[in-house]
Amino acid sequence: MKVTDFIDMNYRHFNAAQLKDAAASYKEHLDNNGQMLLTMAGAMSTAELGISLSQMIRQKKVHAICCTGANLEEDLFHLVAASKYIRIPDHRNLRKEDDYKLMKLHLNRVTDSCIPENEAMRRIESALLDHWQQVEQMGMREFPHESLYSLIRSGILEEYYEKNPSESWLVAACENNIPIFVPGWEDSTLGNMFASRCIKEHFDSPLIVRGGIEYMIDLVEWYKKTSQAHKVGFFQIGGGIAGDFPICAVPLINQDLSLLEGEEANIKTDMYDHPDLKRFHAPLWSYFCQISDSTTSYGSYSGAPPSEKISWGKLAVDTPAFMIESDATIVAPLIFAYVMEW
Repeated sequence: MKVTDFIDMNYRHFNAAQLKDAAASYKEHLDNNGQMLLTMAGAMSTAELGISLSQMIRQKKVHAICCTGANLEEDLFHLVAASKYIRIPDHRNLRKEDDYKLMKLHLNRVTDSCIPENEAMRRIESALLDHWQQVEQMGMREFPHESLYSLIRSGILEEYYEKNPSESWLVAACENNIPIFVPGWEDSTLGNMFASRCIKEHFDSPLIVRGGIEYMIDLVEWYKKTSQAHKVGFFQIGGGIAGDFPICAVPLINQDLSLLEGEEANIKTDMYDHPDLKRFHAPLWSYFCQISDSTTSYGSYSGAPPSEKISWGKLAVDTPAFMIESDATIVAPLIFAYVMEW
């Protein structure tokens, strides 16, 4: 039995029904010439979501990604050091002393998976340092994901690949040249490494790596261009900055940028919804789904319900919107399988 048929047959109520409805609506969105931006928080790369996400990218069912710096780098870490990772099935029974021993062994634990510092993190750091030095010498500047794209395209890491690169979502994104937005990249292992090199003045300026405001500018331009020909959906895995950052693009365009464009057109108003400013507006997000284990509650950082986003000018009253309160490592691959008709 196909996964799609299994879901259609069994997922009829409660969270299961939300999963099925969200997956079916995702598919309908794509069938109607829509495009999808996927956001990724948590430790999805270390959870190897790339096995299914890479196929979604290759099948043109994900068209842009916004993720944390950790998810950006950890997909590549696993690609070059998969055999050196250590899995701890009974991680819930670890004592503090056990985690201290892991630290002494240079094993960085993410739930049940330990990332090897030397074979994964330092290996990528070494390659990146050489690349950043070349970038600086050429007087160029790059986004973090562009630097990793360059490493992948150069082939310099291929001798270290320890799993099939077809299971890497970053390799798939690179091959398809899809845009990636990485707000808060500084909060990542590679970001920390770059900062340490800047502190020791190994680079003339930290500005060789482009940052968050420039990512937002690029995101706005991507949304304005894409939404002219396609409805754009928003598929959110987890919460935090990976989701909060990109969803703001629409109110930024419609509420902030439109006022400035109105001034340039000599339209005198301080109301962004003034009829004469409508021509500067972009469509709202046309689909929304969030998978999160954060229960919706007032003031919850990651748990605001979709309806709240209507008041912020992000979603419309009739936008298909779904909130699946469950484990994304279980739910996301099932939705992907449904969309790809596995």
